[in-house]
Amino acid sequence: MSEPERQLLKGNDAIAEAALRAGCTAYFGYPITPQNEIIAYMAGRMPAMGRVFIQAESEVAAINMVYGAAAAGARAMTSSSSPGISLKQEGVSYAAGADIPLVLVNVVRGGPGLGSIAPSQSDYFQATRGGGHGDYFCIVLAPKSAQECADLTYLAFDLADRYRTPVIVLADGIIGQMMEGVVLPAERPLESLPKRDWTVGQMRNRQSRHITSLNLVPEELEEKTKKRFLRYDEIKRKEVRFELTGPEDADLTFVAYGTSARVSLGAKMLGERVGLKTRIFRPVTLWPFPSAALEAVGKTGKPVLVVEMSLGQLVEDVKLAVLGRAPVHLLGHAGGVIPTEEEVFETAKRILNGTEQNGNTGGIPQ
Repeated sequence: MSEPERQLLKGNDAIAEAALRAGCTAYFGYPITPQNEIIAYMAGRMPAMGRVFIQAESEVAAINMVYGAAAAGARAMTSSSSPGISLKQEGVSYAAGADIPLVLVNVVRGGPGLGSIAPSQSDYFQATRGGGHGDYFCIVLAPKSAQECADLTYLAFDLADRYRTPVIVLADGIIGQMMEGVVLPAERPLESLPKRDWTVGQMRNRQSRHITSLNLVPEELEEKTKKRFLRYDEIKRKEVRFELTGPEDADLTFVAYGTSARVSLGAKMLGERVGLKTRIFRPVTLWPFPSAALEAVGKTGKPVLVVEMSLGQLVEDVKLAVLGRAPVHLLGHAGGVIPTEEEVFETAKRILNGTEQNGNTGGIPQ
């Protein structure tokens, strides 16, 4: 059997092609750096495939078009970068409240505000805490490579349908822009996609359906929200994904995702040259967060170093999981500054030598 064809693709292009192969039939977006390759790719491919592509007049319009198309039965998605994602949050909250599946890609840039176009991970709280108003969560998938951009985007559509929920693919700007070899997933025939018996379309032989997040009776809205949280509990049981690499008797564990995980791997390799034993815990699902697995890491009592391209967001979930059983340190940068392998390695050495007294590094105020 011949080897699968490997293509050289940017992470953004891998996301777009994987979405098409997963059966995305409707895309609505608005340009913003550093995710513009996604919208450009969709503009070039979707009309020729007989699928719907619209460059909306704004991010607000785009997310509401996704809402409408998904409610009518389309596998629909949108993509943007940080400020644009903020504008979409009202629509995401509406979709969550109406139990509408959709895929939202955020190729993160520095913030807050307009910030910079440099890569960042400072949208972690927004993604993992819902982002908009109300009681809800989104599944959040964090790729570390162009290959995972393809694989996790493909998965995102299935998870969205399975649990009738928005799913976020959270890739920092480096992951979106870097080029790597990618083996693309198989193209899925549209007729094989999951059947949706709840959509507003095809109303000739039945009563029309009204899909909305509005419910003015408090008790009814509470009951609907409780049922959704039972679904969230199922997601927590079945869909947690993480990667733990390195020796079980490691002296220190790095916790990182996306580009920060790749940098941490370089630091781990530097440590191996001098006999420093470290391992890397990489959450792939940022929500649901792999708390139980990280709790087991914390029970060793060995120090944990969180590496992230923000000034302390992922670290909060790490602390909650570890529950004080192990010291948790943070190496954080903001604004598009990227930690280096040498910086992470030197920080790990200081922690193990007992000279890193401060639990926060990287110039973070106390």
